[in-house]
Amino acid sequence: MPDTTPSLARPDPTPGGGSSGAVGLYPHDIHPGLVPGIGVDEQRNRFGLDKLVFGVTALLIVAFVTWGVLAPESVSEVSSAAFGWSMTNAGWLLNITAIVALGAMLYIGFSRFGKIRLGRDDEEPEFSRFSWVAMMFGAGIGVGIFFFGPSEPLSHYLSPPPDTVAAGTDAALHQSLAQSHFHWGLHAWAMYALVGGAIAYASYRRGRVPLISSVFRTLFGARQTDGFAGKLVDIFAIIATLFGTAATLGLAAIQIGQGVEILSGTGPLGNNGLIIILAVLTAAFVISAVSGVARGIRYLSNTNILMTLGLLLFVFITGPTLFLLNLLPSGVMEYADEMFSMMGKSLSWGSDSVDFQSIWTGFYWAWWIAWTPFVGVFIARISRGRTLREFVLVVMGVPTSILIFAFTIFGGAAIWMNRKGVAGIDGEASAESLLFALFDQLPLSQITPFIVIAVLAIFFVTSADSASVVMGTMSSRGNPEPNKLVVVFWGLCMMGIAVVMLLTGGETVLTGLQNLTILIALPFSLVLLLMVVAFLRDLSTDPWAIRRDYARTAISNAVRRGIEEHGDDFELSVREAPEGRGAGADFDSTADQVTEWYQRTDEEGQPVDYDYETGTYADGWTPEGGADGSTETPAADTDEGKSTPAS
Repeated sequence: MPDTTPSLARPDPTPGGGSSGAVGLYPHDIHPGLVPGIGVDEQRNRFGLDKLVFGVTALLIVAFVTWGVLAPESVSEVSSAAFGWSMTNAGWLLNITAIVALGAMLYIGFSRFGKIRLGRDDEEPEFSRFSWVAMMFGAGIGVGIFFFGPSEPLSHYLSPPPDTVAAGTDAALHQSLAQSHFHWGLHAWAMYALVGGAIAYASYRRGRVPLISSVFRTLFGARQTDGFAGKLVDIFAIIATLFGTAATLGLAAIQIGQGVEILSGTGPLGNNGLIIILAVLTAAFVISAVSGVARGIRYLSNTNILMTLGLLLFVFITGPTLFLLNLLPSGVMEYADEMFSMMGKSLSWGSDSVDFQSIWTGFYWAWWIAWTPFVGVFIARISRGRTLREFVLVVMGVPTSILIFAFTIFGGAAIWMNRKGVAGIDGEASAESLLFALFDQLPLSQITPFIVIAVLAIFFVTSADSASVVMGTMSSRGNPEPNKLVVVFWGLCMMGIAVVMLLTGGETVLTGLQNLTILIALPFSLVLLLMVVAFLRDLSTDPWAIRRDYARTAISNAVRRGIEEHGDDFELSVREAPEGRGAGADFDSTADQVTEWYQRTDEEGQPVDYDYETGTYADGWTPEGGADGSTETPAADTDEGKSTPAS
């Protein structure tokens, strides 16, 4: 049994423990159960372009875009064949990833880990709850709400999922909403919450740089996390983000193209017209990325959210309001009732189910998985200081509620109009045309198309801008302010992939988007499954978890001993316990896995002494002023020529 003396000095620590500095001491003379947490901004990081991660990823993406532009038919054939094989033989992996993510986050939120804070023990949330929820609202809204909002429920109503209900019935009405809520609800946001929570915990509780690979430090070890395994994870994360965001930008271009066709009165634009739209919006993104107008973009994005909410309320008020009011609770309850049935659909249900999964559920799970690095980093950034329980409840609950409301309004109105026989709202209409056909039946139909196109264009630019910065961070060793040229490069790569997706889809442009997104997401789903294991391992050795385990053991031992020695008449007190009966008797508090993470280091990774009581480094380094306490940050070998703490 390990020594149970309450002193932090351990003259004879367990062999293999994590002691460093003077022999026989914990790192910085502090027990792992008393560490208050470490923010990444307190650490000494050396940023700069990761040449291996950037070089390998850039080479792969440029080669793919070149192949797609020169031989789109070849890409289409290869991706279609690979897609067919993947959905038959590996579609189950996407389902399992979504189910495991939901189960893991519910467990983390409502288990003993729920009280752990995404930050230091005494850290307050950076944003008010209202602002936090408002920003979460922004994360929950996107191009998909317009593209699929009216079309998906109507599609499921006219052609329900296999082995469910008859088409065009009241049962099909409610099944259509339940299926849409399933695709856009809890499972999607559980995957986002998994990545966002893991990154926020790693960065603001464990002091690691905000990279996907940082989450795996406990699982891979420091050497592999900084080496091949970690770099491979970051490469996968960048590729997944590129394809996931490119799919979204492709959808935006398709929808904007439809609006341009309607407003201009011209015929179908075709791929050439869509590529021109992509080029114009790409130019707008490049200008925003290099001009430093981030604050203006944020204001524009907030305005966009209000416009989106305004369009939803406009349809709710001017459309079939009573019908929609009744449909809201009915759709939600049908979603809850059918959730487990929808979760269980796979190849075992027959080829029709596989076909449905490949068009709908598989595509959505792949899309969400591909977006998890981008959305996860965003959610992590705004959630600092929250407890895991509050984080799980809000991240999974608020966007799900918003999207359920949106799909009920848009989809319910489309189905109601279909029942009334409104022209252009039927099974023959394309997904991109339904939204404009819907608004055409409502007041102010001469104005609303312009508003919709403006909203889509702003979503395009802000999404491209934000995703490019995240990829710049991931390819620059976690630098929160990556080089602008790197940011623009990743943005151009996104546009290139979007063009390839449109070209490979041919006349049915959605085909290229879906096939390529699913193929990229399949390998990254393995990263998410490993992330669940790594996240839980980190939480099990968190200082709060250690204190809680000690408390339970101490109270259990004390009560048993009190009854044994004093019957009913005893009270608890704290004193040194006999050998083998201490609160930490079965816990090695000097093991590397519980002490290595809070050993402070300098920019070169060498151990440096730190005083946790005063929060100061022995050599005088501060986050603001470097080693000499001045206002300038010490020079380092990076692209920008300086070393800066992450924020």
